[in-house]
Amino acid sequence: MLSRYSRLHRWPSLLLLLSLLLAALVHAGAARAAVPHESAVPAYAEEQSILQTEKDVPEPGFGSTASGRNHFDRHYIIPPGFMPEQDVVLQRGGNTWRTLRNGPLAAIAGTILLVVPLLIFGFYRAVGPAQETHGGGQIERFTGWERLVHWATAISFIALAVSGLIVMFGKQVLLPWMGHAVFFWFALLSKYIHNFVGPLFILCSILMFVTFLRRNLFSRIDWQWIRKGGGLIRHEHVPAGFFNAGEKIWFWFGVTLLGLLMSITGLMLNFPYFKSFSTGIEMTRYLLQSANYLHIIGATLYIAAAMGHIYIGTWGTPGAYHSMRYGTVDEQWAHSHHELWYNDLREGRAGDHRPPPSAAGAPVHPRA
Repeated sequence: MLSRYSRLHRWPSLLLLLSLLLAALVHAGAARAAVPHESAVPAYAEEQSILQTEKDVPEPGFGSTASGRNHFDRHYIIPPGFMPEQDVVLQRGGNTWRTLRNGPLAAIAGTILLVVPLLIFGFYRAVGPAQETHGGGQIERFTGWERLVHWATAISFIALAVSGLIVMFGKQVLLPWMGHAVFFWFALLSKYIHNFVGPLFILCSILMFVTFLRRNLFSRIDWQWIRKGGGLIRHEHVPAGFFNAGEKIWFWFGVTLLGLLMSITGLMLNFPYFKSFSTGIEMTRYLLQSANYLHIIGATLYIAAAMGHIYIGTWGTPGAYHSMRYGTVDEQWAHSHHELWYNDLREGRAGDHRPPPSAAGAPVHPRA
């Protein structure tokens, strides 16, 4: 029987093999994004023929509602004009969007999302988690409301990430072994989850921003944490406030910047027939295609950054998950990882309702 140590050392090889297999499937799908004319199905070949005849005719731009060529398909049962752009069966930008979305964007996004967890796992094996520290009484770190907002945002984010990945890569990764009948339900369910959870995630992100804004303002002490890389490699405890600089970067880059990008582009894609009667602005196909590019790029960066956030908040820093799960931490843990906040709490200068550490048995530490 293999020892536990030997079994653990087999995981990097298995993960690498699985990643290479998934990458091959993704790149195989990307290679088929632009179908050669001679290999195209009749509908696609007819589309190419129309493009050839209109190659010198100017195409309307981003601000034009006539963002496609009107080639009425006689197979439509509903008369043309019943729905917006129903009679548009060809748009040059659609070919560009399909080629980029299923080609380079899918390949790059898939590669990043496969490489990042391998890098995190390699870092964990090479450096290991932060040193565990326990002792003293319990301190309230997160209130019930703060934990509710965090977990509501996290759960809705995971639902969007999983459903979005199925929509993006399902045909290449899941369809070959699921079959069309089973994959149909997976894809349909993923689409509805993505469309309905999206607005909920936006609401949760706004609540997250308002709830934690005050504690995520940068100060000069944060530069010390950044210069030392948070002490992750040398297992050095760098003084930090309630949130360290790494958590603040995640708040501003992930929750705020990427959250804003995903919210705006997601609403555009979720409500493609939106029209402002006061300004005359409405969604054109060009705008929706551009929104889809940005949505894919933003989602890739958001998921990759979230993997790092999840690692630091679980295996990378023992005790961090407990604080968000139950709301409390040991006094020794608070001093080791957030020393400035701990000292402010002891001296009654924390500026919130959290009770100070208990005097009985509480370790006394000098200010950093």
